[in-house]
Amino acid sequence: MRRVVITGMGAITPLGLNVEEYWKGLKEGQTAFGEITRFDSREYKAHLAAEVKGFQGKDYMDFKAAKRMELFCQYAVAAAKEAFLQSGLDMEREDAYRVGCSIGSGIGSLQTVEREHKKLLEKGPNRVNPLMVPLMISNMAAGNVSIQFGLKGKSLNVVTACASGTHCIGEAYRSIQAGDAEVMLAGGTEASITPVGVAGFAALTALSSSTDPKRCSIPFDKEREGFVMGEGAGILVLEELEHAKQRGAHILAEVLGYGATSDAFHITSPREDGEGAAKCMEYALKEGGLAPEELFYINAHGTGTHHNDLFETRAIKRLFGEHAHAMKINSTKSMIGHLLGAAGAVEAIACVKELQENYIHETAGYQVPDEDCDLDYVAGHGENMELSYALSNSLGFGGHNASLLLGKYRKD
Repeated sequence: MRRVVITGMGAITPLGLNVEEYWKGLKEGQTAFGEITRFDSREYKAHLAAEVKGFQGKDYMDFKAAKRMELFCQYAVAAAKEAFLQSGLDMEREDAYRVGCSIGSGIGSLQTVEREHKKLLEKGPNRVNPLMVPLMISNMAAGNVSIQFGLKGKSLNVVTACASGTHCIGEAYRSIQAGDAEVMLAGGTEASITPVGVAGFAALTALSSSTDPKRCSIPFDKEREGFVMGEGAGILVLEELEHAKQRGAHILAEVLGYGATSDAFHITSPREDGEGAAKCMEYALKEGGLAPEELFYINAHGTGTHHNDLFETRAIKRLFGEHAHAMKINSTKSMIGHLLGAAGAVEAIACVKELQENYIHETAGYQVPDEDCDLDYVAGHGENMELSYALSNSLGFGGHNASLLLGKYRKD
């Protein structure tokens, strides 16, 4: 089987507009939560979000190109640019039909829907923007990245709600393994801090109603009561090992395994016994040739909702048994909120940085232990720990489960 490595990473997050700023914030335990500024949230059940600050699309692309993209696409192109530059790829030396992308968005552009629906009601159907559809649909993140960088290979948009980013990386990995591509830009993007986005998730009772930025996104804490909406994008450059070696690329980490399952249970809740998520993790470990007791770190989906954290904990204990208590489990969402379709991608980037620096970031805000969530969630401060592997989990509405096993690159 062809080996797949990571040669570039890019991130637009609430903690910073590049990977190093993002990672610095995670290491320092910074949180990005504050009052929603995109609209007046006084009548909403949720008032806090993790917004991206200081982003201007024109800083990353031609002004006219940016005007023809909504925010989720701009985030994707900006993150892809950072990843592409770090990778050192030169498209003039590549077969463009062997370089593709796999970039997901769980929702696409709610901004377009809200704006054009208002026009429809107030001014009639003939005033709706002719570009409404291409601005709105979620595949346009992959489409715009392909256009911006001249990627003529496979172009995918896997939409599995909050598992989209992880599935997109996994399917890009599969594409390279199978010989469909040599290089894939992969990840996720989202920009759904909008009136209807916040109202919809709040109506579902999924969002935290806390007004305390330090106690709003508290995964695995007994007082958790919902997630906080985040936004941004994460893109990784995945590359076939021999292709990367031949061009002298710097290898950041290796993708060792990918698991994907469905709970086939409920449209929003994971299986109560964690069976589907456990099987997903099992598949990723098995593909990587890893026994459960050889893994010591999981970047959990860890949203901060009661059911998700409880059932994910059960899934971990179901697969790992007593060894689960010897493992470190953390949630990146404790600092940047839930980036929905981009969550798995920015969390995979965190895992790569943790592998590189042998450092596991804390689950920020964790204070009150829950007797039903009784694992080591890296509370209070990050920990230095020799790491060889990291498992990243994502769980999406509809029962979609995805796990990625990442490891330090080994030449043997």
